[in-house]
Amino acid sequence: MGTTDNDIQLIDHIRQNLGRSILGKPEAIERLLIALLAGGHVLLEDVPGTGKTQLVKALARACGGVFRRIQCNPDLLPTDITGVSIYHPKEETFVFRPGPIMANILLADEINRATTKTQSALLEAMEERHVTVDGVSHPLPVPFILFATQNPVEFEGTYLLPEAQLDRFMMKLSIGYPDDETERRMVLGSHSDQAWMRVEQVAEIEDIVRLQERVRTVHADDAIGDYLVRIIHGTRTHPGVQIGASPRASISLMTAARASALLDGRDYVIPDDIKHLAVPVLAHRMLLHTEARMNGLTPEEVVREVVERTTVPVRLER
Repeated sequence: MGTTDNDIQLIDHIRQNLGRSILGKPEAIERLLIALLAGGHVLLEDVPGTGKTQLVKALARACGGVFRRIQCNPDLLPTDITGVSIYHPKEETFVFRPGPIMANILLADEINRATTKTQSALLEAMEERHVTVDGVSHPLPVPFILFATQNPVEFEGTYLLPEAQLDRFMMKLSIGYPDDETERRMVLGSHSDQAWMRVEQVAEIEDIVRLQERVRTVHADDAIGDYLVRIIHGTRTHPGVQIGASPRASISLMTAARASALLDGRDYVIPDDIKHLAVPVLAHRMLLHTEARMNGLTPEEVVREVVERTTVPVRLER
């Protein structure tokens, strides 16, 4: 059974709201929605001023739920994120005071400015959806999605994200500069840095949970699974690649493809769902050989090359 009219209407309303927050970037909005419905974390890497933070704020405002923001810096401690147990003298016991991570949508601004120790505090939450403080496990709200931003051009005072953490991000996205016409509209119109505040809430967080459950029911034919696995295998055997896409990447790509199908009103995955998402889902997880990097090869180019040479399945069961 395909998506209901109410589902399609709800998704369209969220799209329209996000379009009011950031102009001229429908592809970025689409991929952000895919990650939301797939329940996957997103790393937004771009130069300052392109609207990364504003877009996430707009998404949280449109979808309801609990939103928290962390401004990362070298002074940030792991307990500043996860929370801390505080001794209560009257009750003679320790009481857990939750941190900002107890949210449905968490924005970690400039995540690469936090120390590696603080970054590692997010690993458990990203994968297992709970945090452990003083030996006690605390479940995170459902859903829990992390949107992290980082600046690719500033290196002073920044810390590289570890490979294990990068692999836990479903997608790595770049919004990019607006085109000339869009920027002209921004300059001459009323669009401002606070445009996200004009976004209306059009959904409840329970609606997002329901749509995430619908994603799991989207059909993927065996031929689609074989096509995806051949792409993943191609990233591992490419001569310029030292470490290819992981099994977690395979699962992420299939889940994202299912979410893409749902956004298009389909209850089945087609090869284009996988082709269009291969770069944002796979490239940031790969490590190239030094010689390949020195020759100018990028992970994005590798993924595109692998997808181009992988035979697309012609006949699918629906």
